[in-house]
Amino acid sequence: MGQVAQVAENVFLAAGTHVNWVLLRDGQDLTLVDGGWYGDYAAVESSVRAIGHRLEDVRAILLTHAHIDHIGSVQRLQERYRIPVYASPREAAHARREFLEQATPADLARHAWRPAALRWTLQITRAGALRRLAVPHAEPFPTTAGPLDLPGQPVPVPCPGHTSGHTAYHLPQAGILISGDALVTGHPLSRTVGPQLLPGFFTHSPSEATASLDALAAIDAGVLLPGHGRPWKGPVSASVAQAAG
Repeated sequence: MGQVAQVAENVFLAAGTHVNWVLLRDGQDLTLVDGGWYGDYAAVESSVRAIGHRLEDVRAILLTHAHIDHIGSVQRLQERYRIPVYASPREAAHARREFLEQATPADLARHAWRPAALRWTLQITRAGALRRLAVPHAEPFPTTAGPLDLPGQPVPVPCPGHTSGHTAYHLPQAGILISGDALVTGHPLSRTVGPQLLPGFFTHSPSEATASLDALAAIDAGVLLPGHGRPWKGPVSASVAQAAG
């Protein structure tokens, strides 16, 4: 927990409670992509300091999606440091909790009978899985094509399914795709390691999630940074083929 790894120049992947977030650096400025569980707040702060920065250097928080394991630290960071929070228009509304697309405690309970799943359930419960969270100040990022005017210049890649406004982020200069939960490489409830979709009960529309793999396959990148699991090297198209296969 709280581990930080540099995966490319000015791109860092940090791991919390079975979930990842990404830091993009441009000089002294940072973009934080996602924010872990509520209980990962200290780890998020620590990850910023671990790469030689202060929280005041974070210019924006980008959300791949607004599930509670990705927004746990976000509102406290926004309140404490006045950091703007951006997502796709649909997902910004989801973050504000104008609607909710998320697995329920009952969904988790039905899958907690295996020892590994039970351990994971206990761990995420301690990390804040039963909290009700929202990001009231979340706002849409500009919908114009091309990179966002933020540190790292991430390019949004719409990939609905896991949530209806889910977005991945392409870093063309680094050859990296930040895939959020649209494509992961591992999860405590999965018995496989490597590119895959999350179990269906986590996903708002499994059919859309499968269809969105085509958008990811078209991305020219050689490193995948998922919301869950380890970084994965190789063409994203090959990762998608493995996940779909």
